[in-house]
Amino acid sequence: MNKVLISFKDVLDFIRDLLITILVTLCFISKFIIAHTEVPTGSMIPTINIGDHMIINYLPFYVRDPQVNDIVVFEQDGVNMVKRVIATGGDTVELMNGFVYVNGEVKNEMEYVREIGVTYPQLVQFPYVVPDKHYFVMGDNRLNSEDSRTFQAISRDKILATPIFKFRIELLK
Repeated sequence: MNKVLISFKDVLDFIRDLLITILVTLCFISKFIIAHTEVPTGSMIPTINIGDHMIINYLPFYVRDPQVNDIVVFEQDGVNMVKRVIATGGDTVELMNGFVYVNGEVKNEMEYVREIGVTYPQLVQFPYVVPDKHYFVMGDNRLNSEDSRTFQAISRDKILATPIFKFRIELLK
């Protein structure tokens, strides 16, 4: 009968290779598939609150473009931001009397906007025509959101991911 002897060095090599494989896989997943982030601001209240944690998914926008009402994670001036898509390329956005109009129709935002009737222009001139392959995005907390009213529509190539779920970590005190 042949006996197979496994040396301590063989075990250590196997563990090292396994750990490297796991680390590389986790890096790949967090760069291209899903990642975790914590929300630092209140621009999306009440949908997403300060201190909420989110798992974001990069996969949907590899195969489709964002749609109106999607919540997206995008890069703006070197910072990742989370906002809601209000309008897409070719749409005309107008802000009148505190309400959002897209292509001449008032947008029903009662399901997600923190306060109705308080959406006012900031730096961008209205009416605003969203350029092709761009997205007009705004936070749900319109009184406390730096969004496309300030920096105009964002290009498609800046959109990274969408949240797939949020959670809160409460520590016992």
